[in-house]
Amino acid sequence: MTTTVAPLVEVTGLTKRYGDTIAVDGVDLTVRPGEVYGFLGPNGAGKTTTLRILTGLISPSSGQVRVLGGRPGQSDVLRRIGSLIEAPAFYPYLSGLDNLHLLAEYAGVPRRRIDEVLELVDLTSRARDRFSTYSLGMKQRLGVAAALLKDPELVILDEPTNGLDPAGMRDMRQLIRELGTGGRTVLLSSHLLGEVQQICDRVGIISHGRMVAEHDVRELSAQQDLVISAKPLDKAERIIADLLGADAVHAYDRTLRVQVDPARTAELNRHLVEAGIAVSELRTTERALEDVFFQLTQNDLIQEEKTDVG
Repeated sequence: MTTTVAPLVEVTGLTKRYGDTIAVDGVDLTVRPGEVYGFLGPNGAGKTTTLRILTGLISPSSGQVRVLGGRPGQSDVLRRIGSLIEAPAFYPYLSGLDNLHLLAEYAGVPRRRIDEVLELVDLTSRARDRFSTYSLGMKQRLGVAAALLKDPELVILDEPTNGLDPAGMRDMRQLIRELGTGGRTVLLSSHLLGEVQQICDRVGIISHGRMVAEHDVRELSAQQDLVISAKPLDKAERIIADLLGADAVHAYDRTLRVQVDPARTAELNRHLVEAGIAVSELRTTERALEDVFFQLTQNDLIQEEKTDVG
């Protein structure tokens, strides 16, 4: 008998309007227990607005939102969520330790938990220093420590590596991965493709307020594209699009990336050569998340342009 585990986050048709501006446009989103879910999109795509709705900071204009089986902002739901939305806010004249003491008292968390979260984020040695003396990376880590104080089931992190140097980004990625393998569920927003591919189990891609795809990261890594270098490239793209459909081919870094069964490689090459195309390279390669992201967001922009013209 198969047991179905209910998602921790279920979002259907989520929309948020600010006057005539649509920040989030009909988003569907599902986060499963025990996974690290990457919410990926460029700055301004609607990621932070969505996370603010999930944590009850703002209300949606329409749509259905369930978090941990309840409505966002309910007290029993908030007790089971830890979040870092936008920049962490602490009293600059207090130490990191004293800031966490205040939060622990407000949340009814035992003080022994403070030592545990400081250890988790590797801030024990600087805990008694004033927050104003912390580097950006230390401030972000203290923000994560605050999010973990309640030992939450669901951790929501909004661009946690934003502004960090490479070493700080590496440390933060490692921390998030450890949170995911430690039995917690993490919902992580990011505009960094490599970051999501390294630490997330699944990814949802948002562009211009619309969710354009959800994928299992491991499945993406297992997929292959056909890479073609040819001249003239635009003519080669048109020929392949006529054969396979426009969605199957896109230009990337002066090559064509084609989603096709590798068994059809010789067939494609023959069509190109017969059309007078000079093919200099034809090989298979694993599909990186970067390729998928640009293809999906490019298609979204093209569709948006067609709608505007129509």
